[in-house]
Amino acid sequence: MGQNWLNILGMWSWEPSILIGTGVFISAYLLAVGPMRKRITSVGSIKRGQIVWFGLGTLVILFALISPLDPLGDEYLFSAHMIQHMLLAMIAPPLLLFGTPGWLVEAIIRRTPVRRTALFLTRPATAFLLFNIIYLGWHIPVLYEAALNNETIHIFEHLLFMMTGVINWWPILSPTPELPRLSYPGQALYLFLEAVPCTILGAIISFAPTVMYPTYAVAARILPLNPMDDQQIAGLVMAMPAGMIYLVAFSVVFLKWLESENRPSALQQDPKTHS
Repeated sequence: MGQNWLNILGMWSWEPSILIGTGVFISAYLLAVGPMRKRITSVGSIKRGQIVWFGLGTLVILFALISPLDPLGDEYLFSAHMIQHMLLAMIAPPLLLFGTPGWLVEAIIRRTPVRRTALFLTRPATAFLLFNIIYLGWHIPVLYEAALNNETIHIFEHLLFMMTGVINWWPILSPTPELPRLSYPGQALYLFLEAVPCTILGAIISFAPTVMYPTYAVAARILPLNPMDDQQIAGLVMAMPAGMIYLVAFSVVFLKWLESENRPSALQQDPKTHS
C-alpha cells in the first residue's frame, strides 16, 4: 500500500505543451495589466489582489493538468478524473474572473460583432445551458471514452470546460457593466439552479448498477478500490463538493442581497429621531 502511494506521488507530468500554454496565458495577462495597460486604457487600474486571484486560477489549472490527478483519472480512477474536471470547470473559472479587470474585458469586446457575441454568450439562460449541456454531455459514456482514448479530443474537452466555466460564472462575477451581472435575487436563483444538474448526474453515477465506463472496469487497481466503489465516490464528488461550491456562492449572494435591502432603510432613518 505504501509503495502504491509512492508510485502515485511520482506521477507528476511535466508536459511541455501544458507548461508553455499556461506560461503564455499568465504572461499575456501580466503584459496586459502591466506594461501594455496604458495602451489599452487611460483610466483603468489593477489591484494586487486581482493579480493574485488570476495567478491562483492559473495555478489551479496547472495543478489539475500536471499533478497525479491527470494520469490517475486517465488510466485508473474515475473519482480522480471527476476531481480534475471540477477544478477545471468550477474552481479555476471564478478565480480567473476575480482577477480580470473590467477595462480589459471592455477592450476585448470593443468591436461590435465581438460585443454582440459576448452579450449573447453571457446571458444567464445561454450561460447556464451552454455550460451544463457541455459538462454533462461529455460524461455520456461514448464521449467520455473518446476523450480518454484520444489526446486531441481530451485537450478539446478540457478547453471547453474552462471556457464554458468562465461563461457560466459570468452572470455572477462579471467585472464590467458592459456584460452585466444579474441582480441579487437573480443570482440567488441562478446559483440554486446550478446545483441541480451536477447533483442529478452525481446521483445517476453513484447509483448506476454497473460500471459506466469500460476503461475503469479493466484498469489496474493501484488503490484498494474496486470499480464500483470508485464510481460511487466519483458520483459523490460530482454531487457534493461541486454542489457545495454553488451553495457557498448562494450563501454569499443571499447575505449581500439582505445587506442591500437593509442599507437604504438605514440611510433613510433620521438620526435625530433617536436623540
